[in-house]
Amino acid sequence: MGTVTKALSLLTFFTQTRPEIGLSDLTRLSGMNKATAYRLLTELQAGGFVEQAGTGRAYRLGPEVLRLAALREASVPILTVSRGVLDGLSAATGETTHVSLVRAEVLNTIAHAYSPSHATRVAMDDAEVISFHGTASGLAFLAYADPGFVDAVLSRPLAAHTGDTVTDPERIRALLDRVRAEGIAESIGGFEADVHSHATPIFGADGRPIGALAVAAPVSRMTAELRALIRTELNRAALALTRDIGGSCPPAYPRRMAA
Repeated sequence: MGTVTKALSLLTFFTQTRPEIGLSDLTRLSGMNKATAYRLLTELQAGGFVEQAGTGRAYRLGPEVLRLAALREASVPILTVSRGVLDGLSAATGETTHVSLVRAEVLNTIAHAYSPSHATRVAMDDAEVISFHGTASGLAFLAYADPGFVDAVLSRPLAAHTGDTVTDPERIRALLDRVRAEGIAESIGGFEADVHSHATPIFGADGRPIGALAVAAPVSRMTAELRALIRTELNRAALALTRDIGGSCPPAYPRRMAA
């Protein structure tokens, strides 16, 4: 891992629930020694990517991140476009929907929408880090990712988020074969207990996956009828989102999902 990659990897540890992180915690989270983490943070701070705040001198994301995010959104307005898609998909399915993107080899949710149809629903946080192996979104992305990326992900220790999380690499590869055949990934309790999720990848202009669109429902509410509805609406919405951001599905991607 090069110096630039190491420095940027520190930014992935900031989340909505962890907006400020001290040096000791960043050292622990990253696995770097304290001197290396401090040197990289100093360089990031000089470039405006992080800043220190408060009496504890914890680090938080700096103004340069906001500037780059605004430029990205202006050129490829995926966040703006996805909000309309998410609202429509939630209205059609009656369930929670969310979009995630891969950034610096980490899968993050960037936007979500709730349906008013039910008082009980799956809760989401924007900027939440979710796992590749334990979520429908992660499996949807991996199914169409470069083989080297998949090998790298599956060679790491895979956390068991719940008792239903699949952590065996060979079993995960078998799941990815099914995703490629059907065009949709499915996870029941793999990341959060009692949550049944479906997801399909969204693609960039080069036909490679950049993230995923997903629908999450309580396990207790999932029926055969709801499952079929989610798969149909998710297929339509994901194709529309890929098109609207200027993306292109690869030839092997099934345009009509298997039931």
